[in-house]
Amino acid sequence: MNEKMKIQEVIIVEGKDDTKRINMAVNADTFETRGSAISDEALNQIDELNDLRGVIVFTDPDFSGEKIRKTIQAAVPGVKHAFLNKRDAIPHGQGSLGVEHASPAAIREALSHLYTEVPEAKPVITQADLLAANLISGPNARQRREILCEFLRIGYVNGKQLYKRLNLFRVTPAEFKEALVHVEEVGKNDE
Repeated sequence: MNEKMKIQEVIIVEGKDDTKRINMAVNADTFETRGSAISDEALNQIDELNDLRGVIVFTDPDFSGEKIRKTIQAAVPGVKHAFLNKRDAIPHGQGSLGVEHASPAAIREALSHLYTEVPEAKPVITQADLLAANLISGPNARQRREILCEFLRIGYVNGKQLYKRLNLFRVTPAEFKEALVHVEEVGKNDE
């Protein structure tokens, strides 16, 4: 019998259905935000948990999930982030999306690619890099960003946020280059 992977950090999720799904995939403790309106008390608890054990923010890949992520990130610097790709969060390709719909394998995959924000770090990927790669303007820029973000497992962001997200999570030039090769390969396959 395979033993489930044990996660030391507390995983921050949106609700009880997310907790149930996480527990199907890994052995972990969760903290439920119960929606995107996170109270100061909850943020203080998350800060304490981060000091004690560390936390991993693992929210739905949608607007509300991103709002929760940003709220926690602003209040509790240094938290870890795991991102679930949209295709892994939609049951049978339709309906609502969320962690509660992801397979245990998709959850384990997301939790194996953690990012920790480093807000004061010097940017590694430049705006010029993004322009040259047709990621923030030009034909198919949105599709190229979606492929890049999914490959890097950093959650989808718009063109304005891509620069910030890549540098916040310290994506290296080598990782960026590898992701661009993937973007080109997927683009050729779609033609």
